[in-house]
Amino acid sequence: MAKVGSGRTLKMRNLHTGERLNATYWSNGGYDSAGLKQFNRLLRDHRANEVTRMDPKLFDIVYKLKEKLNFNGEVEIISGYRSEKTNAKLRAAGRGVARRSYHTRGMALDIRMPGIPLSRLRQAALELKAGGVGYYPKSNFVHVDTGPVRRW
Repeated sequence: MAKVGSGRTLKMRNLHTGERLNATYWSNGGYDSAGLKQFNRLLRDHRANEVTRMDPKLFDIVYKLKEKLNFNGEVEIISGYRSEKTNAKLRAAGRGVARRSYHTRGMALDIRMPGIPLSRLRQAALELKAGGVGYYPKSNFVHVDTGPVRRW
């Protein structure tokens, strides 16, 4: 974890839109509102083009994972925010989507880190004990959220 007063920067790529972001979400001992706003836009519901306020603790989880795994590349985003309407549509299509998904509350990300084995990413996320961790090896991603500590 970075020392208080230093910045925390993440590189992310939204796989659905192709958009990339390399921005600081924490600086000078607190969350950086300009950086958070950029991440909120990147992680929007691309189907509805709807932006929400993502839980800043999500970025802390991803940052800790990046540090723990010594990963300096772009974190690939499979899913960030999903509107209720998008979530219902995906659920109806039988995509294994939870009815009360943390994605609809801006509290979840589905991610992968190229070059890091998915099982290693999952293990690192479980070790953080920072929220929910879902393992989807067939779909090639790990779900992390800021809800209660649990796993599936």
